Amino acid sequence: MNDVAAAQEKIQQAQHVVFMTGAGVSTPSGIPDYRSKNGLYTAHQNAEYYLSHAFLAQHPTEFYQYLQQNLYYPEARPNVIHEKMAALTRQGRASVITQNIDNLYNVAHTDHLVEFHGNLFQIYCTKCGQSVAWQDYLKSPYHQADQGYLRPNVVLYDEGIASDSIERAVQYLEQADLVVICGTSMRVYPFAGLLDYRNPQAQVMAINAEPLQLPIEFTMVQQDAVDFFKGV
Repeated sequence: MNDVAAAQEKIQQAQHVVFMTGAGVSTPSGIPDYRSKNGLYTAHQNAEYYLSHAFLAQHPTEFYQYLQQNLYYPEARPNVIHEKMAALTRQGRASVITQNIDNLYNVAHTDHLVEFHGNLFQIYCTKCGQSVAWQDYLKSPYHQADQGYLRPNVVLYDEGIASDSIERAVQYLEQADLVVICGTSMRVYPFAGLLDYRNPQAQVMAINAEPLQLPIEFTMVQQDAVDFFKGV
C-alpha cells in the first residue's frame, strides 16, 4: 500500500478525526487564498490593515467596499474536500476547525464545525445587534430598520477570537485520535497554537501539494488535496 492509500485508510478508520483547514481548501471552489503568490495579501500591500478593526472604525465606507470587492464569492460551491469532510462529521466521526470565513462548510452541511475566524455570511447590526441577511448587506452597509452600521461576524485584525470557538476547538482536539491539517501553512496564531491542545496519543497528518514545516512529529502526505479526498 502506498503512502497516500495508507493515509486515506487511516482517515476512514479513525474514530474522531479533527480536520484543521485553511484557505487552500476553498481555492478549488474558485476563492483566492491570502498568502500565495496570487493571493489577496500579495496583490494588496495593505490587506492586513484593510481587514483590521482600526480600518473599520476609521473608514467604514472603504472597509465595506474592500470586503465587497475582495472577499465575497456568493456563487462559490463546496468542492470534494468540503463534501468528504462534511460527510464524516455527519457520521459523528469527525469535526472541522477552519480558518475559512467563506461559509462553504455550512453549505456542505458540516456538523461539529468551528469557524475559528467567523463567517462572512453572518451579518449583524452594530447598533441594535439584530441579524441581517447577507444579501441585504451586499446592497448596503446600513440596516434598513435603524440605519445602524452592518458588519460580518468575522474576526478582524486586532480583534479577539470568540471564547466559544476556542473552547469547542480545544474540546474537539482533546478527543481526537487523528488530526489532519489541510489547506493551511499553520503559520497564523492563535490557530496554529491549537495543536498544543491535541490528545497526546493523536497522530498528526498534513495533506498539501507543498511540504509543510511543523514543530511537531507528523506525517506529510504530499498530494493535491482534491485528488487525495476523491479517494477518502
